[in-house]
Amino acid sequence: MSHAMRAEWTKLRTLPGTAWLLLGVVAATVIISATVSTSVSCSSTAACHADVTKLSLTGTYLGQAVVAIVAVLAFSGEYATGMIRTTLAAMPRRTTMLAAKAAVVTAVTLAAGVPAVLGSVLAGRLILPGHGYTPANGYPALSLANGTVLRAAAGTVLYLGLIALLSLGIATAVRDAAVAVGAVLGLLYLFPILTQLAGTPGVARHLQQIGPMTAGLEIQASSGLRGLPISPWAGLGVLAAWAAAALLAGALVLRLRDA
Repeated sequence: MSHAMRAEWTKLRTLPGTAWLLLGVVAATVIISATVSTSVSCSSTAACHADVTKLSLTGTYLGQAVVAIVAVLAFSGEYATGMIRTTLAAMPRRTTMLAAKAAVVTAVTLAAGVPAVLGSVLAGRLILPGHGYTPANGYPALSLANGTVLRAAAGTVLYLGLIALLSLGIATAVRDAAVAVGAVLGLLYLFPILTQLAGTPGVARHLQQIGPMTAGLEIQASSGLRGLPISPWAGLGVLAAWAAAALLAGALVLRLRDA
């Protein structure tokens, strides 16, 4: 397994654009989060956002798309170049190869996710007080010393890692990069759209509970926890189940289908 992981790390590290895409995860997440924090205000004449922790992590909505691209290219890129034949010749145990690839992709995603999340929280801490989100208005400064903020931050990093696994599983099953990216983004963003179109609150709530993004991002919630469609850690568990199902499907297709 260690040899397989070293090989996968070498391939991912030398894949054109990997470093830039990982930098893009950080940049996209922090820039969008900072922009949103700058655009809101809290005063006697303006409505205040109820959850500043979730507000400061808004960039995750875009950062996850870049994560999906990184994970998809880690597998589909080998089919595009024909490198997959060499990979399978060197590592005939296909599930071991997939497990090694999953471990490496998750590791680099988490490595990019940490500065992305920390940068977003720091941006919120510096920007939001100037827009009325102050202790005087009932909004304490964002701090990782606060257990709820720490849970939201750490959970967001884990969320990005699970998005990478979900994307890798789908890419393994469909192989084509464009189709895989489209499938991942469609799966992530479809449920929020369906929630808005749902005819009844009960149906909308159920869709929020089973959607990989709508459920998973509840890990960022720091207020109104009793009113959430699903609890923060249970929501992350839903995303983990989606990722596990995608990887299982990918592993079965990888074993049954020729390279």
